[in-house]
Parts: sequence; structure tokens; C-alpha cells
Amino acid sequence: MATEVLQQENPLTKSARILLIITAMTCALIELIDATVVNVALPELQAGIGVTRTEIAWVTTAYSIGNIIIIPLSGMLSDLFGRKNYFTASVVVFTFCSLMCGLSTSLWELVLWRCLQGLGGGGLLATAQSIVIGAFPTEKINTANTIFGIGMIVGPIFGPLIGGFIIQHLTWHWIFFVNLPIGVVAAVLSWLYVSDLKGSTKPKRVDGWGIALLVIGIGTLEFVLEEGGIYDWFSSTSITILFITAILSLTAFVIHELRTEHPALNLRLLKNYNLSMGMLLMFIIGAVMIGSKFFFPLFVRVSLGWTAVQTGQVLASFAIGAVIGMVVFRKILDKGVPQKIVMLVGLALMAIQLLYLSFSSPNANAAYYIFPLILGGVGGGALMLPVMSLALIGLRGSELAQGTGMSNMFKRLGSVIGIAVLNVLLDHQTAKVGAAMATHLNTYRQAFTGKLEGLKQLFLSAGYATDKATQAAYQTMGNLLHKQQLLVSYNQGYMIMFIALLVCIPVILLLKSQKKSKS
Repeated sequence: MATEVLQQENPLTKSARILLIITAMTCALIELIDATVVNVALPELQAGIGVTRTEIAWVTTAYSIGNIIIIPLSGMLSDLFGRKNYFTASVVVFTFCSLMCGLSTSLWELVLWRCLQGLGGGGLLATAQSIVIGAFPTEKINTANTIFGIGMIVGPIFGPLIGGFIIQHLTWHWIFFVNLPIGVVAAVLSWLYVSDLKGSTKPKRVDGWGIALLVIGIGTLEFVLEEGGIYDWFSSTSITILFITAILSLTAFVIHELRTEHPALNLRLLKNYNLSMGMLLMFIIGAVMIGSKFFFPLFVRVSLGWTAVQTGQVLASFAIGAVIGMVVFRKILDKGVPQKIVMLVGLALMAIQLLYLSFSSPNANAAYYIFPLILGGVGGGALMLPVMSLALIGLRGSELAQGTGMSNMFKRLGSVIGIAVLNVLLDHQTAKVGAAMATHLNTYRQAFTGKLEGLKQLFLSAGYATDKATQAAYQTMGNLLHKQQLLVSYNQGYMIMFIALLVCIPVILLLKSQKKSKS
């Protein structure tokens, strides 16, 4: 049966396959770029709409909630409406909502359209992955994952760079308007070249309870993780209630899905040992890889004073490394080198990058970070490629669509949970480091008084009055302290990620060989 499905699913000519891949990757890239490009423009959005920093965070939270709700359901929706109809509709929804986001004049209008945009974008990402993988025969899954994996890594890296360029030369509205021409072309290409998934069957009935429980559970959990830090986590009654709601809903969802005949998300796929271990690795990698990319812009912009464009240019070196890593290690995997070896090599390279970043200094310049980021990119590409294959190996038809949705959900959850945990640790370490440093800043320490007097003389020579010069000197010392404590805190954060990445080692070693898993 599997052979018959493969023969039906892969009658593509070379030109048809290229057009199909271009269509799928174009759609995936606009979603991946848009997920990060808006973060750069948040200060301009805040000023343009006239809201607080806490309120403007809803722009990213709303998108994330819409995104993570739809990703695991994309397989079921693709079977229900047909892959061609669902994918094209997702492009249209994403593009139209981009237009409405750019035309929004109030916060909650923008938040509404961002949530709907996230629903469209989530459908693009998971379905695009199944389209790319389905365009190749099973023995070329590494090639398919290389193509999609490059997009997954390059998109989020270039998002901030594009956002920084737009903000410097245009208004914040163009962060959304830039999607319009790409979206229109993508919608036309999707309608012309994407076909319905052969081997899939339309569900006899819609799993309403499953969808409802998943939406409530994932939606509330995403909100808790995104907004918990603002409300001081479980000291807030609303966060506590929402967290309990998420746990109860997701528990009920798992029980329901394992019992129902036509589940919205086929959790029975996780009975496959290697597939479930692949999902676990996807979760951990999402937490560490995306967490480190989240950390880096904050670190260099706050502690080292870089601009958004500078940050994006340096982060591009990670993308270059990832492309090199995926291309090189795809050839290595195709030559029969065991997946475990490739994953451990990639893990080691990523660990070296994180260890290197944990020893940053205030005098570090862009050149200091380019080599470790390239090294980490090569490692990330080497690690992601076999993990993506492992998470989807042997899946075809509707199972492939379900598997890609589940894989992207685990990666997304890992990144959100990783960022939330890192933010908590960063706040804790910043306070701890600040308290330790403050004990050294007193008039009984010669180094402190000498630095303070030097700053005071600098301001006096600039024409400040004596009292103003003293005040400015203390303020400058406070700013220097803040930058130093952030630097130390970020260094410790990278060390924590380094340790967390080592958790992958026993998981990789516990994997079964491909031959064993087939037997």
C-alpha cells in the first residue's frame, strides 16, 4: 500500500517539482519572515499607535496564539477541505490580514488582524513542509528536508534585517504591506501548482471536541508563556487560572484523541519510538536554537549598543553557516553515515558556539561573533536535518500532513517555553548580579571613587555645573553598572543553554537505527 501511494504521489516532472517547491517555499518564507520582522518595529508601532510597551506586546502575542492553534490542526483541515483549497485559502487570509494590519489605526484592531494573520500563517508553514517532502520519493527525504530546513533557518534570521531596513527608510505600515505583492503571487502559484494530497481521505466527521480542547489548551498555554512574565507569573490569579485551564484542557484533549475514531490530531503516530524521540529532539532544539537567536539581538542591542541593521547583518552569518551545514551534511547522510554521528557532530558545534558566547566582553565587536555564529549555523544545519527526517520518516498521505503539523507544533512550543524560561532566568540573574555588583560600588573603594571622579571632571570640562556634573557622573556609573550586569546575565544565560543542549546527547544515543525501527 505504501508503495502504491508513493507511485501515485510522485509522478512529477522535474519542472513541475521545481515550480511546486518554489510555491511552497515562497509561502513558508513570508510566514517565517513575518513572524520575526515585526519584533524590530515594536518601538515604532508603540509610538505610532500611542500605547504602552506592555500593550504593544499583544501584537506579537496575538500572532503567536493564532499561529500555534492552527499548526497542529493543519493536517486535519487539509484533509477536510483538500490541500489545494486549504493552502490557497491560507495564503489569501495571510495576505488580506497583512493589508488590514498595515491599515489599522488602533491597538485592538491591529491585534485582531494579527491573530487572524497568525491563523493563516500557521496553515502555510505546516502544509508547505508536507508539500516539499511529498514532492520527493522517500529515499530523497534528506534533500526535501534540506530545502525546507534552509528556509526555516534563513527566514527568521533575515526577518529582523528586513525589518530594520524598512523602519530606517519607511514607516511601520510597510512591515505589513511588503507581504502584499509576494502574497498575491504566492496565491496564484498555489492555485495553479499545488494539488490535493493523494492517499488522504476526507474525515467522516469533524472532531469538534478535539478542536475545541486543543484551541483552549494551546491558546491559554501560549498566553501564559508569552504574558506570564509581565504579570509576575503565578502571583497573578488570572495567569494561575489560565495555566490550570491549559493543563486540564490538554489532558482532556490527549485522552479524547486517543479514544476517538477520527481525531483532529493523530497522537497515535507517537507510538513509533523514533518518531516520538524525533519530536522530543525538535522540542529541545526549538527551545535552545530559537532561544539563543532571541537572546542575541537583545544582548547586543542593549549591552553593546548595536543597531537593528548591524544585528541582522551579524545574525546573517548564522544563516550562511546553516545553509553550508545542511548542504554538506545532506551529502554525508546520503553516503550512508549514521544519523547519530551527524547529530552528535552538529550538537558539538552548536555547544561550542554557546560556550563561546558565554564569555562575551563589553569590548566585543561584530568580528568577535561572526565565526561562532557561522559555526553554530553549520551545527544547527547538521542537527536539524536528521532530526526533521527522523520526525517524519515513513509518513505519507494524511499521516505526513499530521506529522508535519505535530513536528512544527513541538518546535514552536519548545521555542516559546524556552524563551519564557530564559526570560525568567535572565530577570533572576540580572537582579542577583546587580546586587553582587552594587556591594563594590561605594565610596570606600578606590577604584569606584577614581572612576567617579574621572567622570565628574569629564562633565566639568564639558561645561556642566558642579552639582550637575556630580549627578551626571553617578548616572553614567549607574548606566555602566546596568550594562555590566546585563552582560554577565546574558553570558550566564548562554551557559544555561549550553548545559540544556547537552540533554540531547542521551536522547540521540537512545535512538534506534533506521533498520531496527523498520523491522
